Amino acid sequence: MPRDQVRRRMVNIAVQEWAYFGLSEMDLTTISEQELTPRDSQGRRRFIRPGFEEASRVADSIAGYWSAAPDSSWILNRQNQNWQREGLGARWRDFWSAAFISWVACESGLGDMSEFNRAIAHHTYIDQAIRARDGQEGDAAYKAYNVGENSINPGDMLCRGSRPEYMNLGQRRPHMGQGARTHCDIVVSIDEAAGEIRAIGGNVRGSVRLKVFPAGRGESGHLAPLPYAGRQIFAHLQLQADPIEMDALNNTPTILNLESLSSTVIVTRSVASRVD
Repeated sequence: MPRDQVRRRMVNIAVQEWAYFGLSEMDLTTISEQELTPRDSQGRRRFIRPGFEEASRVADSIAGYWSAAPDSSWILNRQNQNWQREGLGARWRDFWSAAFISWVACESGLGDMSEFNRAIAHHTYIDQAIRARDGQEGDAAYKAYNVGENSINPGDMLCRGSRPEYMNLGQRRPHMGQGARTHCDIVVSIDEAAGEIRAIGGNVRGSVRLKVFPAGRGESGHLAPLPYAGRQIFAHLQLQADPIEMDALNNTPTILNLESLSSTVIVTRSVASRVD
């Protein structure tokens, strides 16, 4: 698709999937490190996941995300074996957040791998965006910037690293092509007055969730995500397309339809009250 349509579709499709998974939010502007990464009495990380019934409901959608990532059939085969042993609601053995991003990108019109290198791991397309920034991949849809270096717009992505915990692109460059535990979310709205950036990602506590990042202006003057709960966004992947409105989330078909349904319910209740 033309790039001017891709940005809008990235937001629309991410919000569509967020709604299907229940419209859950994670407010990172106030959350503590312990709340973000709960641990048991022995200090081991305690994963918070959806219940068995919810996991069963969304299982085929997550499998669909994997279909957009090349060479992922072994993951699906292994998951099927896991389900045969433990039932359809058993948790996914493999992290599916990069598969979610790959599927949204593909559904948004970035079907050519030279535009977006869909993969089972985020670092693959992060590295592609870094190479594009360095003038090595002219067809790439995204270019990588340090946070605060350039303006952020809905349809862009924000990425962090946990192993290693990168602070900027310079720390990733020596590791280009090497595996790293990273995660990216798709920006869907920016509230400059409140100092908040909203973004949607997959496999966030086993679901598709909306995150609210704290944000502020740096020396460059651009709004950028701030550190939160001991974590730091290290890369801003900017889609090479014209910007759209900052509150694009509220203009998506999903949210507009939900608002319409909500208004209908309110009107119906009001009429019923008068009849009574």
